[in-house]
Amino acid sequence: MSITSSELLAAVASRELAGANTVFAGIGLPTLAVSLAQLTVAPEVEIVYESGVCGAHPAQLPETIADAVLITDSEAVLPMTALFGYVLQGARIDVGFLGAAQIDRFGNLNSSVIGDWHAPKVRLPGSGGAMEVMANSGEVFVVMRRHDPRSFTAELDFCTSPGPDRALADGIRPRGKGVTRVITDLGILARDGVGEELRLVATHPGVTVDEVRAATGWDLRVDSELTEIAPPTGDELRMLREDVDPARVYLR
Repeated sequence: MSITSSELLAAVASRELAGANTVFAGIGLPTLAVSLAQLTVAPEVEIVYESGVCGAHPAQLPETIADAVLITDSEAVLPMTALFGYVLQGARIDVGFLGAAQIDRFGNLNSSVIGDWHAPKVRLPGSGGAMEVMANSGEVFVVMRRHDPRSFTAELDFCTSPGPDRALADGIRPRGKGVTRVITDLGILARDGVGEELRLVATHPGVTVDEVRAATGWDLRVDSELTEIAPPTGDELRMLREDVDPARVYLR
C-alpha cells in the first residue's frame, strides 16, 4: 500500500498524543494528527484552536483557523482575550502542537523569515499564537515535513518562538518544558525539558542513524535505546483517508 509523507507524519504524530487531555492544534499536519488521535489513542482529547474554538468537533477539516466549520458542534467559542489570558496563560493546555520552518537543537522555532530579517529570501506567516503556545503549554510537539540541515539548523535565521532555555537565559522562569517531540519523515527527536538537546529516539524503517545525522545541522545525539517506528496501520490509513480528510484538505 502506497503511503504519502502526510499520511506517515499524521499517523506517527497522532500516536504521540496518547493520554493528552487538551491540545492546542495548529492548522495543517497538527490538525490531521490530533483529529486521528480522537479516533484512536485519545478519544476524549479536547482540541483548542487559535480562533478561540474550544472542544472542536468539526464535520470536516478546517482550511484555516477562521473556518466557520470549526464552530459547528464545538463546546465553546471564546474571545481572544479569554483564549490567551485564561486558557493559554492559565496553563490549561497539555500539548501545544505546532509546525515550523526551522528548529534548533533546543527546540526554538522560526516561522518568520528565511535569510536576513531586512532582506529575507522567504517571508513566512510569522508567529500567530505560536509564541504563546510555546511559553504556556505543558509541552510542545512539532511536526516537520522536511528534515534537512536548512530546517534543522544550528542557528535559526530568526527566533519566532523561543523555548524555555532562552527564557531562562533572559531571567524568565519558564512555565512548561518547551518542545519535547519532533516528528519528521526520518524519525522522532525528543528532549525531556530545560537544559537538554533534542536527540534521536526513533527512526522509520529503512532509515539509518547516519542519514538522520547528515540531515541535521548540528551534531545530533542518539538515544541509547533507539527504536524503530511501526509503519501506519491499515486502520490508521483508512481513517485518515475516509474519515479525517476525505476531501484531501491536507493529505497529499
